[in-house]
Amino acid sequence: MLFLLAPFAAAVGNDIKLPVLGDSSSGIISKQQEYQLGRTWLKVFRSRVQEFDDPLMQNYLENLIYNLATYSELEDPRIELVIVNNPSMNAFAVPGGVVGVHTGIFAFAENEDQMVSVLAHELAHLSQRHFARGLEAQRNSSTLSFAGLLAGLVLAATVGGDAGMAAMAATQAMSLENQLRYSRSNEKEADRFGLRTMEKSGRDPGAVGDMFETMLKQVRYAGDRAPEFLLTHPVTEKRIADARSRTMTNSMRHYPDHNDYYLLQARAQIAMAKNPKDNIKRFNAKLLANTQQKDAALYGLALSHLKIDDINAARLVMAPLLKRDPDHQVYNYTAIEIEIADEDYTEALSKLAFLISRNPGNYPLLSLQAETLWLDHQYEEAGLALTHLARSRNQDPMVWYRLAEVRGLAGNISGVHQARAEYFILVGSFGLAREQLGLAQKLVNADFKRSSIVRQRLRDVVDMEEKAKRL
Repeated sequence: MLFLLAPFAAAVGNDIKLPVLGDSSSGIISKQQEYQLGRTWLKVFRSRVQEFDDPLMQNYLENLIYNLATYSELEDPRIELVIVNNPSMNAFAVPGGVVGVHTGIFAFAENEDQMVSVLAHELAHLSQRHFARGLEAQRNSSTLSFAGLLAGLVLAATVGGDAGMAAMAATQAMSLENQLRYSRSNEKEADRFGLRTMEKSGRDPGAVGDMFETMLKQVRYAGDRAPEFLLTHPVTEKRIADARSRTMTNSMRHYPDHNDYYLLQARAQIAMAKNPKDNIKRFNAKLLANTQQKDAALYGLALSHLKIDDINAARLVMAPLLKRDPDHQVYNYTAIEIEIADEDYTEALSKLAFLISRNPGNYPLLSLQAETLWLDHQYEEAGLALTHLARSRNQDPMVWYRLAEVRGLAGNISGVHQARAEYFILVGSFGLAREQLGLAQKLVNADFKRSSIVRQRLRDVVDMEEKAKRL
């Protein structure tokens, strides 16, 4: 996996030691500075790369990561997940608890534990503070490296292939041999701690070796066009053997399969497909081949029909799945997606009200409810739903973006400016955020309470901007 900041690292001797309070590495960057640096990076990344906007997948992956984090060595529980709809096999970790995943991983991880092995590895990079431990030897070039790696990852996320790799390679030219030596040390340590996290969480640690095998096959088949993160962090036979040897004692245990993974895998495959009609052929072929994951193939087929607006076919395919498991969240979510596509908003809202009463605070359902209210021209109600969602997901730029749009339709102009300001803050456009708050201030000037809130937020933005400049 690509650890974004690994090329900061350089060899500092054969024994790589974790910095302690008061040593040179801790003096360069503290944990709080790491957090601020990572969140500033995230704002810039979001301003350049479009995130994959699927609440169901976001919720699924967040739950996986949060659960894993409780079993990891990570001390700071503040984790922010970024999903990019890109077919390349890629994941990355950035100081400050930022974890990125490309949807392409779903095409390579054969089951949930293999996906978890990737996430556990990235959490290990964060918990072992590989950025801070390598920064000492890169004092004078860290800013340049950080900017170059950001550009490389943005290219890899948007166009992929050689352009992104070239940008990243340019930042690694200096002391390449030493950097690779330290990078391999990082990877080995992340492998070890990732395995430990999987064992503690009750996951199959043998999935690590299986995922490595998949990666190695990808390198062999790809030739000169291997995934960019495998070029800088190669998977070798020795690495696979090490993973296998560490998990031999667990080989006789039975580990349950996780069927929801295959449903989200189908969802990712549909999102990545360039020709929607090809999806129908793919999932029909799986059904004809008597796949072991028949329900996932049926679910993928239903989504495929929905993608091309064949609503009746989508509803027909979903019917037996819902009959067998009427309480399944993924099935119910997609059944409501079908009602929305059919513009039956009354039925969709009725189903959502029932499901939310049983699952209060459920992010995908609340997001779907807000969307339905919006489409049904119930703008004030949609605004209330999104305002509620923004309280629990105040770091999600898409929630604020939608809230600004809905408030505008509802005639809440000061609210539009405040929501836009929050969106601009999260994508690092502090000047635009200040401009929006200034417009809001003029509109609420006569209301002391609301005016005070806006003035305080303006001060917050100025403070954020100053901190960003000092990083």
